[in-house]
Amino acid sequence: QVQLVESGGGLVQAGGSLRLSCAASGRAFSNYDMGWFRQAPGKEREFVAAITWSGGSTSYADSVKGRFAISRDNAKNTVYLQMNSLKPGDTAVYHCAARPTIDGLVVVTADGYHNWGQGTQVTVSS
Repeated sequence: QVQLVESGGGLVQAGGSLRLSCAASGRAFSNYDMGWFRQAPGKEREFVAAITWSGGSTSYADSVKGRFAISRDNAKNTVYLQMNSLKPGDTAVYHCAARPTIDGLVVVTADGYHNWGQGTQVTVSS
């Protein structure tokens, strides 16, 4: 099992930027593919971005392409989500998730991930 703790959320004005971090502990971080998901009040949890164990492959939701960037530092056991040009519609609790690397494919569905963090709140004001 890997334990995940998110940080970096907060209140920002539209057009601003935030960088979320997800620190992992437990099993070898480099054995896991990582993802970011978000959930707004009254809405389903939705995929945001994902990255394979090596960082060689990434995937983004259409709604964040060109604005968000996922990256990882396996030496620091951390995955990041750089969020630029934020919009009020990006307001949500952001969760990171981990899945053991199996096939080298990027997984974009929540049920493909086994371990979840508690989340960090991101609020974008207009």
